[in-house]
Amino acid sequence: MKTVRLGRTELRVTKTAFGALPIQRISKAEAVALVRRAVDGGINYFDTANAYTDSEEKLGEALRGVRQNVVISTKSAATDKKTALAHIEQSLRRLQTDYIDLFQFHNPAQLPDPEDPDGAFAAALEMQKKGCIRHIGITNHRLHIARAAIDSGNFETLQFPFCYLAAEQDLELVARCREADMGFIAMKGLSGGLLNNAEACYAFMGQYDNVVPIWGIQHPWELDQWLELTARDPGLTEELRAVIRQDRKELAGNFCRSCGYCLPCAAGIDIPQAARMSALLRRSPYRPYMSDEWHAKMHKIENCVHCDACKSRCPYGLDTPALLQLMLKDYDAFYAEHHADK
Repeated sequence: MKTVRLGRTELRVTKTAFGALPIQRISKAEAVALVRRAVDGGINYFDTANAYTDSEEKLGEALRGVRQNVVISTKSAATDKKTALAHIEQSLRRLQTDYIDLFQFHNPAQLPDPEDPDGAFAAALEMQKKGCIRHIGITNHRLHIARAAIDSGNFETLQFPFCYLAAEQDLELVARCREADMGFIAMKGLSGGLLNNAEACYAFMGQYDNVVPIWGIQHPWELDQWLELTARDPGLTEELRAVIRQDRKELAGNFCRSCGYCLPCAAGIDIPQAARMSALLRRSPYRPYMSDEWHAKMHKIENCVHCDACKSRCPYGLDTPALLQLMLKDYDAFYAEHHADK
């Protein structure tokens, strides 16, 4: 399996990496079996976070006995030293390990300051001196924060959304990370599930030898898919380029990436799903969305109080309330046509 040098960390990680957010949604036994199957398949890099409920615990159980053969990254959104220390210590216990290969600041709204004695960076540096953390990185969804992180020189890796819908500024980040000798970890390689051609996604990532995509994996068939693609290692054919061109035409621009930073909603709207409903109806099995439950969920949009909190929190600058209204209009038209098919 191809490996990638993760910037100046000098960690060698498999180009096909395991994103462990989705294993929250399956039982511990299923998760342990899935992760061990990934290890057996050659994957050596696993990414999780303190905030992913029991993901760390499941990884810890699964990787017990092979810890020395794998690379683990986790994250904390703490902004103060005390909380960050507590999170790191908790992660170590959950992961059943005495060190974290890569600790990442989880989508901060502003860069952690290494000079602040009471800030989260101070905690990371303290734990690094103790050998509990080996490398320090950052994740983000905001372009200006990502750029500032690269310029600061304080972080060894950047984790950022990256897929074949990437705009020029996203491609620039990849190039800037290479120049700064920072590892680039690509999250949302399937754009929150909107991209449904795994081969095209895999082949696109293969063009960038400094990019490590972490594919969110929940089911054995998903793991098998990535292992099969890794073994075959397809390049970008003209057929795949056509798929990418069509998806860019349909999706690039004003679409929801389902990052969830808009939540919570004062009106109880499931924004990450509702704001991309048009694409979900046409790019995935639509029948589940024809249920009475989903009809009621979508009509919660009518209860929007226009507080604009979601809009202010969107890292992509979307006019979320306006987008939701468009999604409801489209959903109702689709529902009227297809409700009998549910």
